[in-house]
Amino acid sequence: MTKEYFSIKLGVAALALGMIAASGCGDKPADPGTTTTTTTGTTATNTDKPAGDAPAGERKAPPVDGPKVADGEDIKISAIGSLTGDQKPWGTDSLDGANMALEDFNKQGGIPGHKIVILPGDSASKPEQAQTAAEKAIADGAIAIVGEVASGHTIQIAKSAFPKGIPVVAVGATKTTLTNEGTNVFRVCYTDDVQGPVMAKFAYDKLGLRKMAMMTDNKQPYSQGLSASFAAAFKKFGGEIVDEQKYESGNTQFSGQITQLAAKQPDGMFLSGYFTEVGPIAQAARQAGLSKVKFLGGDGWDSPSLLTSGGDAIIGSYFCNHYNNADDRPQVKTFEEEYKAKHDGKLPGTTMAALGYDAMMLTLQRLKAAKSLSSKDLIASLEDTTDYKGITGDITLKGMNGNPPKRAIVVEVAKPDAQGQWQKFATAYTPDQVK
Repeated sequence: MTKEYFSIKLGVAALALGMIAASGCGDKPADPGTTTTTTTGTTATNTDKPAGDAPAGERKAPPVDGPKVADGEDIKISAIGSLTGDQKPWGTDSLDGANMALEDFNKQGGIPGHKIVILPGDSASKPEQAQTAAEKAIADGAIAIVGEVASGHTIQIAKSAFPKGIPVVAVGATKTTLTNEGTNVFRVCYTDDVQGPVMAKFAYDKLGLRKMAMMTDNKQPYSQGLSASFAAAFKKFGGEIVDEQKYESGNTQFSGQITQLAAKQPDGMFLSGYFTEVGPIAQAARQAGLSKVKFLGGDGWDSPSLLTSGGDAIIGSYFCNHYNNADDRPQVKTFEEEYKAKHDGKLPGTTMAALGYDAMMLTLQRLKAAKSLSSKDLIASLEDTTDYKGITGDITLKGMNGNPPKRAIVVEVAKPDAQGQWQKFATAYTPDQVK
């Protein structure tokens, strides 16, 4: 990525991403109206366990080889995303990107003798619906699944795919332990073990913050994991986590938590949840008198609706992201021109369009390079990926346990300019810079 990199156009109206995956982003908000409980204390223990409780680096292989496509048969690949519900912008963008990737792949010759069919699946912004969508895709003959953005949704997809030997290529799910679900699980985004330390280093080194409070969505594995990785890194750099308050996605009232945090007099707040709650939290904090506190977060902020829900309170805040429409790399410019041609001149509203493109194109290219048109050989081919030139950056999976080491950027939330751009580049880090 280049230094010009960063300002995403408001573009596609309706929410997003943003991130999240985790990517990004991770998982997303529950249905509005969900009864919430609020607790205080340290980051919640993550109850998601990998397949067979295998530790990181010792992922288990699926117990079966998975389906194989015969000569002349259609190749079915599922693209699962939130096509309805609160996360719809992410799901819509990721599916748009996946469809664009298939179109480009076919222009490059496709896979001779076969028609490739994308089977869209709607997670409806709910983990249980993501699982249902995955099971339907497998029953319908999909040999691979691309998706999801939310980590909590992707975990359920992975759990359904593992016993069937189906590869999963996550779009924006950033939860660090996601790929522990099995050797069939990969992603095209960075992990929370990268974006948490990135934001901690930025807070400590660039902003000079020393006393951070945190707000964590206790219903989302993404938020729990991101808060934990941020806190560990910030303390390692020399900072202090003065308090952490919990909420559940769908909550709209945060005065109790904010009162508790304000008493600790933090100079910054890390909001690890999604844009749907982050905006109202920022508003509540400002109303409670925390006028100078800096807000920071992860890729789950990436949605134009953050500006609506956060208003002036969110302006001047910072979050981590994967990609930006202002990047001048040739593959980005080609992607943007094609996207605009299909969307009335508008650029993607969230990073998930580019990540969705990368996830599908990588899957298709590795399938074409595989020894056979089978799920088993596709898994082996994905594992052998080195230096794939993606829209969102270079991707290497070989020897990485499904987790590509990718650069992460930090952007500042700004009022939209005349072109609708509202994310200003602040800085960027590679994984080795935040160890």
